[in-house]
Amino acid sequence: MTVLLQDYALPLSRSDLFIEAAYVGGKWATDTDRMEVTNPATGELIGTVPNFGAKQTSLAVDAATAAQKPWAALTAGYRGAVLREWARLVLEHARDLATIMTAEQGKPIAEARGEVVYAASFLEWFAEEARRIDGEVIQPHASDRRLLVRKEPVGVVAAITPWNFPLAMITRKAGPALAAGCTIVIKPSELTPFSALALAKLGEEAGIPAGVLNVVTGDAAQIGDVLTGDPRIRKFTFTGSTSIGKMLAARCMDTVKRVSLELGGNAPFIVFDDADIDAAVDGAIAAKFRNSGQTCVCTNRFIVQEGIYDEFANRLSERVGKLVVGPGLDGRSDQGPLIDQRAVARVSAHVEDAVGRGATLMTGGTTVCGPGTFFSPTVLRDVPADALLCREETFGPVAGLLKFRDEAEAIAMANDTRSGLASYLFTRDLDRSIRMTEALEYGMVGLNTGVISTEVAPFGGIKESGLGREGSRHGIDDYVELKLVCTAIKTTP
Repeated sequence: MTVLLQDYALPLSRSDLFIEAAYVGGKWATDTDRMEVTNPATGELIGTVPNFGAKQTSLAVDAATAAQKPWAALTAGYRGAVLREWARLVLEHARDLATIMTAEQGKPIAEARGEVVYAASFLEWFAEEARRIDGEVIQPHASDRRLLVRKEPVGVVAAITPWNFPLAMITRKAGPALAAGCTIVIKPSELTPFSALALAKLGEEAGIPAGVLNVVTGDAAQIGDVLTGDPRIRKFTFTGSTSIGKMLAARCMDTVKRVSLELGGNAPFIVFDDADIDAAVDGAIAAKFRNSGQTCVCTNRFIVQEGIYDEFANRLSERVGKLVVGPGLDGRSDQGPLIDQRAVARVSAHVEDAVGRGATLMTGGTTVCGPGTFFSPTVLRDVPADALLCREETFGPVAGLLKFRDEAEAIAMANDTRSGLASYLFTRDLDRSIRMTEALEYGMVGLNTGVISTEVAPFGGIKESGLGREGSRHGIDDYVELKLVCTAIKTTP
């Protein structure tokens, strides 16, 4: 493992994309009460944003409510053109957006640039889907009836988004919402608000009318109370932890809002003896160490068949030991910091628990001295199934390996969780691949790949990993309501 300890700041081509104000009703709103945002690689202050509470959040809902029907009245082609222009501007300013993201979130600048492209892809995709929100004509049940089904926008949408993908998790929600004719109030993570505000600035330049897109920053509890409790908000979407998602969804039931949730995971990565071991190790690096292990689809448990177990463990450990740890803006690092000290404490606790239960540390396993919240990329072998590493989402750069004998045991180990978001499977046996993908209780399966996310395919989980799907043609379904029009006609002149 190589450690870089100096941060290199990259200047912004457009300094006006770094904004320390919320965006409400087409205006940039400030407040005397402020929240500080720091760089996790250095601990240094980046800037401050307004610390909004319930009153200011209600004003954002006012603006979204006033703008919703006029926005829905525009043609789908017009709304799509605005989204397409927004995507163009995002790509045009990819360098600045990536710099802002890395400064506040910590991920390597190359990963941040990749996220900018990923974020733009949802705007482009749903720009096209706006034209495809088609209703249907149903064969009537009686000769004097005609049945028409319309798809209409849900209305005002509230979105709470996480810090680990501060751009893409917004566009994956705002894209379908705006395409469908909804307006939206977004509450980004208090740890990474500047990416959202820069995105809103570009949305404004793309022609999004005042009130259609709103970004509020500040007190999570007060803002959340408004977004879950205000009856004018008809749809609530959240990406984050399972515990918080359950709590917010319960609050939404007081006003029976449409709810979609993308929650935590406990992803298994299963490697059979017949797997291409080079592809499996490459897939493991991608599925585990992207964003320093801080993604909801990151592998949490490596379940490896006994015949290949030692070779896989040694080769993965060797690769992980070569990863470069350092500030994301440096340009040379493979692994940035964890988001904060709480994340470091959680990852440390999982490693200590596994070792205490008999696991063997192969590489890493320690915090990195110096400024920032860095943790060394880690591989543990012979992790027992009752370790915290197997029972809880680690959300950090720790790979824990478990051994299995046969297919039945692999399935039992993989499905032994209340989560059901992503899973990964490496085998060259066609019959087994079909059996396994059908048996795995997950919303997504990566077969011989460690990368599964794309705007063209549905993203989401089952069990306690969430409700609904984002991306793909299905991603717009949660933003429209079905309305039946049953018409009585005279069958003769």
